[in-house]
Amino acid sequence: MRCGRLESVHRLPPVRIFSGIQPTGRKHLGNHIGAIRQYVEGQDRGDPAIYSIVDLHATSVAYDPAALPRYVYDTTAMVLAAGLDPDRCILFRQSDVKEHTELCWLLCSVTAHGDLNRMHQFKDKSAQQRELISAGLFLYPVLQAADVLAYRAHEVPVGDDQRQHIELMRDIAERFNAAYGDVLVAPEHRIPEVGARIMDLQEPTRKMSTTASEERGLIFVDDDEDAIVKKLKSAVTDSGSEVRRSEDKPGIANLIEILAAVRAVEPDEIEREFSDSRYGDFKVAVAEEVANYLAPVRERYGQLRPDEAALEAALQQGAESAREIASDTMVDVRGAMGIGAPRPA
Repeated sequence: MRCGRLESVHRLPPVRIFSGIQPTGRKHLGNHIGAIRQYVEGQDRGDPAIYSIVDLHATSVAYDPAALPRYVYDTTAMVLAAGLDPDRCILFRQSDVKEHTELCWLLCSVTAHGDLNRMHQFKDKSAQQRELISAGLFLYPVLQAADVLAYRAHEVPVGDDQRQHIELMRDIAERFNAAYGDVLVAPEHRIPEVGARIMDLQEPTRKMSTTASEERGLIFVDDDEDAIVKKLKSAVTDSGSEVRRSEDKPGIANLIEILAAVRAVEPDEIEREFSDSRYGDFKVAVAEEVANYLAPVRERYGQLRPDEAALEAALQQGAESAREIASDTMVDVRGAMGIGAPRPA
């Protein structure tokens, strides 16, 4: 028997990744750092990495039907400009894959009304609705669960504000499996350690938000350099002059987090570097680096956005691949629940 050196090769199991992004207006720095950048990182790690422009979710609150298709193309162009490649991931429009809505309804059978009532996002958004709090807003987390569970995804890259929704998603999957058999996968969230929650520049105690923030508090990815510098120079800071994080310094802490995320370093490193700097000088440094960081994405977006035919072709290509995966899951879900014609023995 010939003996030789045995080398062990450790192969990580394949990871299926899914995340969705709403086509609601222009994307801001928080969207880019908390979600879009994770999508780009995951497209070569996922097997596959699946990303959806979730237009159905946009209908859960008051919206402009004439503008929604345009917003879908805006968002598609933005994620492509950031580095997503339709040949290395699956990118599609949610409403093009009907399995999402069917699975949402079926998952309602294992979703507790009380759990939905406790969702922070439902409470916040329902408080903003003056005329109608829709059932769609209430069921938003169930459709979100269907988005992920339809692909049996293992990992969901999201910002910190979606932590509660992923926990509910896991509960729904586990409750379904307990009731009907081991069909669905309970996913894990993937939240960036730095930049998971970028705050409003003018109200740094609340999250940067396209719908809740005024424009001065937002850095849009497609803002020009002058606008970015102006907004960051006028960002609210705090009493004192030290560039350091603390509970009584939410404004400066937010700027430290932003610069750390842009540089992909720990916030401690930013504090050390700028320990002798004044607020004004620090804000200028942050502004210049953020402007430089977003410039290539803004330029690429400007090139991609006008060609709506190419954007639509990319979405349709992705939808075909997404339907193949989701339809396989639905065969198993229907069979487990006794829905539809019985499967052949």
